[in-house]
Amino acid sequence: LAIREYHASRGQADRNICLIPTSAHGTNPASAVMAGFKVVPIACLKDGDIDLADLRAKADEHARDLAALMVTYPSTHGVFETTIREICEIVHAHGGQVYMDGANMNAQVGLCRPGDYGADVCHLNLHKTFCIPHGGGGPGVGPIGVAKHLVPFLPATASLNQDVDLNKLVGPVAAAPYGSASILTISWMYIRMMGAAGLMEATKVAILGANYIAKRLDPYFPVLFKGKHGLVAHECILDLRQWKNVGIEVEDVAKRLMDYGFHAPTISWPVAGTMMVEPTESEPKHELDRFCDAMISIHAEIEAVANGKTDRKNNLLKSAPHTARQIASENWDRPYSREEAAFPAPWTREHKFWPAVARIDNVYGDRNLFCSCPPIEEVTE
Repeated sequence: LAIREYHASRGQADRNICLIPTSAHGTNPASAVMAGFKVVPIACLKDGDIDLADLRAKADEHARDLAALMVTYPSTHGVFETTIREICEIVHAHGGQVYMDGANMNAQVGLCRPGDYGADVCHLNLHKTFCIPHGGGGPGVGPIGVAKHLVPFLPATASLNQDVDLNKLVGPVAAAPYGSASILTISWMYIRMMGAAGLMEATKVAILGANYIAKRLDPYFPVLFKGKHGLVAHECILDLRQWKNVGIEVEDVAKRLMDYGFHAPTISWPVAGTMMVEPTESEPKHELDRFCDAMISIHAEIEAVANGKTDRKNNLLKSAPHTARQIASENWDRPYSREEAAFPAPWTREHKFWPAVARIDNVYGDRNLFCSCPPIEEVTE
């Protein structure tokens, strides 16, 4: 909204094109459309970086109506794009503004500032970087930071700006002037307690942890995207597609991880058949090693399927996760032991997490929806 009003104030209200890389999260084009922009996709190279040639071509094509570029940094593929300054310069040269998706700010805090390399706007995902709850612990909050020239065009609340011209007022975009007071104070306390040095240390540890996992697991599950120095940012994407020809999918690995005591990381995004691992700064080395050991053990289970040692349809991965009820059942018809199913690693004997639900048929569930709403008679007065 601030970018739209900024262009309008300069007599360029017809600037309505928003360039967005094809690797972007779906919320990016959705947000742009909600703000009144038309989305034009920008191609990405095989290594995940933005295709500069395509960016220049699209910027030239839409020079008269280019409003903005939405870009995530580090990229959605978990890499610091070395061309980020050039990307911003291309957009600025064609009259557009740069909106940076701050979803990956956890790899930047204390080390770099978006404004220094060309961003005009940046939102912060407080649940990803500044400690607020996520999902059921919500509500989610995403503050926006802008360059000085965009400050006058930020959404405002008339009740706090008695002298504001209501005809020129942008917004409001939230029920409360500054968002959720109960949530924002959590981030404020975190920042105050960490201090500048602590925040920088957290960023460094997050990046270090991701690279440690990438190095340990790359021989087993190839890391799909790396920077020019062979490193990743704060997350890495593991490629599991090579085992699809023997019937093993990324979902099978995700379910099997539950038997090892792990909730699976993001799967099949931004690339289908992959697993995105983001350890953050919170996990100690022994926990990273435990996760890596679990993945390496699962790799051995996959190889057993690939080499024909175990059945392709009835194996540890295809039947995972294994619940306590299944393990305690008198009838055990699996070609592997209960111990292999429920206690695949030493730590599972000491601190076992039992999945509550066994494998479900996702495809059937998607195709056969059951409404859990009460009958209309029960809610009609």
